Parts: sequence; C-alpha cells; structure tokens
Amino acid sequence: MPNVIDADLCVIGAGAAGLSVAAGAAQLGRKVVLVEKGKMGGDCLNYGCVPSKALLAAAARAQAMRDGGKFGVYGEPTVDFPAVMAHVRAAVAAIAPHDSQERFEGLGATVIREAGAFVGPRALAAGEHEIRAKHFVVATGSSPAVPPIPGLEAAPYLTNETVFDLDALPGHLVIVGGGPIGCELGQAFRRLGARVTIIDALEILNREDPEAVGLLRARLDAEGVALRERAKIARIDARAGAVSVALEGGETVEGSHLLLAVGRRANVDGLGLEAAGVAYTDKGIVVDDRLRTSNRRIYAAGDVAGGPQFTHLAGDHASTIVRNILFKMPARRRDRLAPRATYTDPEIAAVGLSEEEAAKDHPGARSARWRFADNDRAQTEGRTEGFLKLVADQRGRILGASAAGAGAAEAIGLVCFAMADKMSMRAFTNVMPAYPTRGEIVKRAAGAWYAPALFSDRTRLLVRLLALFD
Repeated sequence: MPNVIDADLCVIGAGAAGLSVAAGAAQLGRKVVLVEKGKMGGDCLNYGCVPSKALLAAAARAQAMRDGGKFGVYGEPTVDFPAVMAHVRAAVAAIAPHDSQERFEGLGATVIREAGAFVGPRALAAGEHEIRAKHFVVATGSSPAVPPIPGLEAAPYLTNETVFDLDALPGHLVIVGGGPIGCELGQAFRRLGARVTIIDALEILNREDPEAVGLLRARLDAEGVALRERAKIARIDARAGAVSVALEGGETVEGSHLLLAVGRRANVDGLGLEAAGVAYTDKGIVVDDRLRTSNRRIYAAGDVAGGPQFTHLAGDHASTIVRNILFKMPARRRDRLAPRATYTDPEIAAVGLSEEEAAKDHPGARSARWRFADNDRAQTEGRTEGFLKLVADQRGRILGASAAGAGAAEAIGLVCFAMADKMSMRAFTNVMPAYPTRGEIVKRAAGAWYAPALFSDRTRLLVRLLALFD
C-alpha cells in the first residue's frame, strides 16, 4: 500500500517555477509537497542560465585581454580550461543552497525525490507515496530537442545538459542551431580557444531585430566563429574522436565535438496527464490565461506551459499561480511583458512589440532610437557599437523596445519596469540618471521620440509668443 500524504498543494518539478510556488505557499502556512526526480534547481541552475553565464564571464575575461591594445594594454590570455570549468561549477555550487532540499524542508515543505505521475484527477504517485492535494502545479520544464538528422542516432553529441561536463577544450566545436544557446556558447568556446562553426537552417537569432543581429554577426566573424546560415544538414557521421556534418550542396564540416542547440521540448512524458484529465500538445500543457489546465485543480507553469521559455517568465508564472490559488485573485499570465536577452557580445535584448508589429496593431505608432556611439560612457569604454530603439503609440505609451550592445539587457530592464506599470515615454524623460552612465541611453531615446513635436514649427511659434511677456 502506498504512503498517502494529504496536502494543500503538490508541486511537480523543482525548477524556477516550481520552487517559487512551493516557497511562497510554504511560507504562507500551506502544507506543500514538492516532487522532483532530478536535481534541485532544475535546468536554470544546473544546465542553463547559471553555468552558461559563468562560462561567458570567463570567456569575456580572455577577450578583454585580446582587445586591450586600443587602451594601451597588451597581452594574450593563457586559458586553463579545467580551471574555467572549475569556476563554472563553483558558481553553480554557490547558488545551489538556495534551491536545495534542505532549504525547502526548512520552510516546512515535504520534498520527495522521485518521478511523479498522476493516477487520478486529484492524486499523484511518486515512489512509495501517493499525494492527494487540493491543488497541483506541474512545473516540469523542458529538455533539449533532438532533430531527426540522418546518422545522428549513432553520433555522440553534446547538449546544454552535458556540455558543462567537459574537462578538455574541444578542438573544433560544431554547433547545430544558431539561437541564443548556440550563439552564446559558440562565442564563449571560441574566446576560450576552440575553433567553432555554427550551422543554422535559417539565420542566427532569426527572431531578433535584423540590425542587432547584423552587429553580432560582424563580431562573431571578426572573432573567428565560422557561420553557416541557411544551411541544411544532409547527414551526420561519427568516427573515433571526430564528427562529420554533411550539408546539402556538398560542403562537409569536420569537427571534434558536436553540440545540439536547436530548441527545447516541454517535459510531459510520463506524467500521467491523461489520468488527471489534463490536455496537452507537442508544445506543452494547454492552459488558460490564469495558467489553469483542463482540470481546474491543476495548474502548469514555466516551460511546460507552452509559450516563451525563460526563467524570469517561469518566476512570474509562479506569482500568478500563488495569487490564484492562495489569494483567490483572478491573476493572469503576463507573457507579453517578458523580455528576452541573448548574452553574446554584443548583447541583444528585446521586450514587447517590434516596430513592424506595432505598426500593424497600433496605427500611428512610431519608434525612436539612440546610438551607443552618442553616449559618453560608451565612448570612454571604447564600446560604442549598438543602439536602443523605443516603440510607442500616438500617446507615448510604451509598446516595446529592442537593443544591441554592451549592457543591452540592463537597458531593456528599465523598459520592462515602465511597461509593467503602463508608463509613457515621459517617465523616461523625467528621469535624471548619473553622468556618465549607459543609463542615459534610455532617457535620450525617449527624448528623441518627443523631438519632432518639441522642435516643430508649432512649438517655435509658441515660444515666440511667450517671449512677448519677457
């Protein structure tokens, strides 16, 4: 007989969304059961955001030495790759206690380290336990997608879940997929000394502003990353210590290691969703705008809920669910406010509507931009490539933004704040940032949006009339 546990809330998955829901509910005095079959912290801590950004930080140090000549500082880095990976693992270890089983048990949650599967509309089996709860939250995340390429099944390959286990620098890393993961890791490994080729069936970062992507493409080329865009793979073959990628058209790319970075798929297999009456597709669990599934006692959050796959969005989903379940508030998901950022050099970030999207949905909407080259801090740092674009409707209500360059993701963060509180461009023009900072860029872009009206003939006439009262 299973050990039956009655709870107020059962959370399946200890990643960003699941941990946030469990922590909030436990601290509010609810009886919480947290079920996780793998590592606490999920993808972000163990295989995604944390290790990748630690690797990027090490790679940036190496590149800074190479680029020091323009400042009168010269030197070529010596890369100790095992020490680099030790830094990556240390970063993960430093953050891990916050996501640990011990911490959540300390908050009052029951943590079960087993795979969970529904056995009924309000019951979940996990190992020797059966959890019966008033509400469930499925937050099982996503996993690397594996494309159906001939020969791949017999070839050894890396994904973001295994690439950080490397202890030796690849001789030639061939990356399939030019999205954020492929571009970030490709640039990082190149800066650390590996040869790198990125292959994409379309164009790298094809969702982003073409002008921004153009800046990154030029930088990758300058650093020696080989790009094969609009290139379809015909076959992959593996030999001892080598991989061969044959492209349609006849070219063959030979490498030492293969990394797959072609997207992610929602983790729904083995959850017994049919037994719970939960509808799902190949994109994830079907939810409404309150993140409820077809079983109104069961919610889904994060990557498994379909939509954009970002850690920060998973955290926001958790907040929405806590308000719905515990505070009985009709809170709704806010996916449209989720920014996206690619932490290459230059960074590329965006939030909300693009110029083209805004023009379709909001007649009269227009954009304004500010070049990083016109920012004094950027000039002093010698990092002047890049720009910020702000998009607003006729009344100045902010609809979106895109940016490329050093600190682009931080600049977009200010726009996210304004959009969340439905502010207008005037909120930025009223700000007084310190000088010299890159924070001035957002203010200057907003000022550029108002410039046509401010310096119009009508305004000039008004100023002349007011001068009569001098």
